[in-house]
Amino acid sequence: MSTAQSPLESATATKPSASTQAPLDDFDDLAPKRGGDISIAHSPDSDDAFMFYGLATNKVRVPGFKFHHTLTDIETLNRRAIDEAFYDVTAISFHAYPYMQDNYALMACGGSVGEGYGPMIVARHPYSLDEIKKIRVAIPGTLTTAYLTLKIFAPEIETVAVPFDRIIPEVLAGNYDAGLIIHEGQLTYSHSGLHKILDLGQWWREQTGLPLPLGGNAIKRSLGQATMLTVTQALRDSIQHALDNREAALEYAMQFARDLDTRLADKFVGMYVNDRTLNYGEDGKEAIRKLLAMGHERGIIPDAAKIDFVG
Repeated sequence: MSTAQSPLESATATKPSASTQAPLDDFDDLAPKRGGDISIAHSPDSDDAFMFYGLATNKVRVPGFKFHHTLTDIETLNRRAIDEAFYDVTAISFHAYPYMQDNYALMACGGSVGEGYGPMIVARHPYSLDEIKKIRVAIPGTLTTAYLTLKIFAPEIETVAVPFDRIIPEVLAGNYDAGLIIHEGQLTYSHSGLHKILDLGQWWREQTGLPLPLGGNAIKRSLGQATMLTVTQALRDSIQHALDNREAALEYAMQFARDLDTRLADKFVGMYVNDRTLNYGEDGKEAIRKLLAMGHERGIIPDAAKIDFVG
């Protein structure tokens, strides 16, 4: 697969031009949305559920605002944000951000960041790193950050998109030589007898000295700056509420913890919802910029990212 091929090549939407993106401050003159309904979408995973626990259960309220939650897989959320700018707030893969940056800005909280860990290449056989670059790998979608990082690691690698929750079963069935796993699979792959070939979060740390930013939350620019800031603070308050009420938030999140017992779910949530989720920090923001810049420089992402952080 050529590194110059856009992950959106098969999508129906026209690729947005980075040169037309308006800075966040240009929206100051828009009449802000004074309260009302805010649509929020995130993936049905225990870490996202933990993060949004406060808002989803009305433990965190914002006067004048009502939040409506939709849960669906991250690749669908990426596509809907790019094709339709559908939700007011949406979980996204950082890889997808340059394609939607005309319509969305990045919230400065709510991200999932790997501190020396992240998506993993797993296989039934203990391939070497040279061997893995020559075989076919099942990936969870071409807009995922996992895919972007894989292509930075091995531009020539052959990939096939498979629903993320089917990757381990398909590798075990011998339909693919290896799989790139995300979400809870990072903690459960060994139960199936698979070998870890490479942890891309560890590889990224060794290459850059930075954490690996995987997913974040984006907010519609058309809401106006005042509402963008209010809603971003509401998400930060929801994250803080979950961290402060961990047992109750984890109990809520367990309904989305695929194949994880409480101990593993707590570990998984701790990996991706923590102080870094409240605020990326300067190194976290640097990591986001560097990842997207490398993707553009290597021809994986057609347009340069123009990043605005809200809140």
